[in-house]
Amino acid sequence: MCAGKSIEVRAANNNDAEALARLAGELGYPSTAAQIRERLGAVEGNSDHMTFVAVAPTEGVVGWIQISRARSLEVDPRAEITGLVVDSKHRGAGVGRRLVERGEAWAREKGLNTIGVHSNVVRERAHSFYLRLGYAVTKSQKVFRKSLGSC
Repeated sequence: MCAGKSIEVRAANNNDAEALARLAGELGYPSTAAQIRERLGAVEGNSDHMTFVAVAPTEGVVGWIQISRARSLEVDPRAEITGLVVDSKHRGAGVGRRLVERGEAWAREKGLNTIGVHSNVVRERAHSFYLRLGYAVTKSQKVFRKSLGSC
């Protein structure tokens, strides 16, 4: 386990794709490095999206957070944590906190006053983590999806 203080948090880049893919798998979203490179490329240069990585001195990338500006007609723009994962060997050491703090700083830099995150009902440890960081449960909802298939 690493100490959160020795962790560097920086912007993600294509060289991080292998580690990001491995960690996406830990989160329950198996991905290849090629898929991650493509996804990073799709938001590269878009000021409404940012991905930060946590880098341990001897182990490389041990976590990441993706944050986005969300816009909708019914409320003012806000930040959304769209993904957060810390390597299972490094959980509880302050890495997630460091990533969330950097995401919150990014949101403030963008002039956003609110930040939110959706967390699956089965991720009880994540719920406790967000509550410890001062987040509050504001609603429960069901998520509906429909596959549109290919043309």
